[in-house]
Amino acid sequence: MAKQSFEEAMARLEKITRELEAGDLSLELSLKKFDEGVKLAGFCNQRLGEAESKVALLLDRNGVPGPQFLSPAATETETDPEQ
Repeated sequence: MAKQSFEEAMARLEKITRELEAGDLSLELSLKKFDEGVKLAGFCNQRLGEAESKVALLLDRNGVPGPQFLSPAATETETDPEQ
């Protein structure tokens, strides 16, 4: 895969998705497009993970608390007035 930006990869992935959803491709071409889409999705997921790590690092460096991830049960307990 040539060096590309996250935005370019997402645009290509969206195009592939539309083509596959249309159902007009041969099975062989559909498999090729699907394979390319899986690779693009992996690339995008990796880039998002890197960006998330950088944001967390920057927040921590500036003395701002990092993101807090709560389980659904913890969120319900905090927002449920009956508990």
